[in-house]
Amino acid sequence: MTGTTRRFLLASMLALATLCAAHAEPAAELRVATFQCDVTPPIGHWLYARPLKTVEHPLLAKGVILEQDARRYVLCAIDWCVLSGGAHTRMRQTMADAAGTDLANTAIQCVHVHTAPIIDSDAKGLLTGLDDPPAYYDPAFLDRVTGSLSGAVAKAAEEMVPCDRIGTSQAKVDRVASNRRIKVDGKVRWRGSSGGRNPALAKLPEGTIDPAVKTITFARGDKPIARLHYYATHPQSFYRDARASYDFTGMAREKLEEEEGVFQVYFTGCSGDVAAGKYNDGTPEARQGLYERMLDGMRAAAAATEYRPVEPLVWRTADLVLPPKNVPGYNAEKFRKDLHNPKTGAARRIWAARRVAFYEREKPIAISSLQMGDVYIVHLPGEPMLEFQLFAQKQRPEAFVAVAGYGDGSTSYICTDQSFKEGAYEPRAAAVGPGSEEILKGAIRELMGLE
Repeated sequence: MTGTTRRFLLASMLALATLCAAHAEPAAELRVATFQCDVTPPIGHWLYARPLKTVEHPLLAKGVILEQDARRYVLCAIDWCVLSGGAHTRMRQTMADAAGTDLANTAIQCVHVHTAPIIDSDAKGLLTGLDDPPAYYDPAFLDRVTGSLSGAVAKAAEEMVPCDRIGTSQAKVDRVASNRRIKVDGKVRWRGSSGGRNPALAKLPEGTIDPAVKTITFARGDKPIARLHYYATHPQSFYRDARASYDFTGMAREKLEEEEGVFQVYFTGCSGDVAAGKYNDGTPEARQGLYERMLDGMRAAAAATEYRPVEPLVWRTADLVLPPKNVPGYNAEKFRKDLHNPKTGAARRIWAARRVAFYEREKPIAISSLQMGDVYIVHLPGEPMLEFQLFAQKQRPEAFVAVAGYGDGSTSYICTDQSFKEGAYEPRAAAVGPGSEEILKGAIRELMGLE
């Protein structure tokens, strides 16, 4: 190759690179809005296990609307225990209509506090058809909440503001999460949310957890607009109480919002087998410690925020169908008998109605994800075990991956196949059976653009 030829090729390559750079389009403008509304039931309304007597904290639905290229997406976390089936779809449709977008572009996840309602409209329909049905949620309450949510989202959609930077960060949360399933002599020892009451359980190791709270910040210049926090633990210091409370994770969320003057949203990660049990004995002092350490972690994550320019948003969806569990004592026939037996206790009939509703479900469960460059947010249903969060993170090891569980709660626990062999609480309470692990992991890969 002559010198003249080399100079010509180099000049051509430089011209081509300049042309490509000139035609490279920056990401379209991103606009953001925040919304919040009260979703606290009235006194006397059914909660997780009993009627409400007092409100310690108002339960909230908090979220963000994102807009780019004339498309809007809505992410919401609600301080309820469970939201299932038709009621879950209705809440998403409410947000979609109010934001002027499609149902597919919305996600709502429960925080899963146990001092809050369990809302399953399909189960409610089954109970309503019974003679002398047990007390469950009041449809008028759900109507009021959807009205409030619609108003809050619609108002926010009129107040969108530009966002030119996305921040990511994470920080260790000290002595909050602990695994509920600890192997001792080859067998699972189960440690619930208040497992610290038993000194022997409190002494057991922390077990496998995801120790970091992951935080995504939307900002304009140096000013944060909203922070989304993701952390994997059952978020209750107590439960089966007659008070409404957003408990220690909500307390930390609201305190940080007060301190920073920045809107904060908290999402619970894959916590099917993770709780505060090692560090919680159910006392007010233990709860205060959980709150303070959760707040410290969220503060540290906020302080560590590193920003990057806005990139194109990619929203992905998948339809999920998981196999219902069908074993002696846990199958459709058994739950239908409990549902129609007037001698069955109220809580057990409600549980049976929820299970029958899932067995009779005809539509797949909608799940979704949001990608912003190398930042991924994955929205999963039910109570997934921690393994699914760790799996999602491993699929994009160089990316920032945040996972929220507790979307459509129809499935109850979503367990690994190994856990069904090991036994204990989660696989016993799961509405879906072995084989769910492979299906959900395949869906996660799809949501992350890998299949």
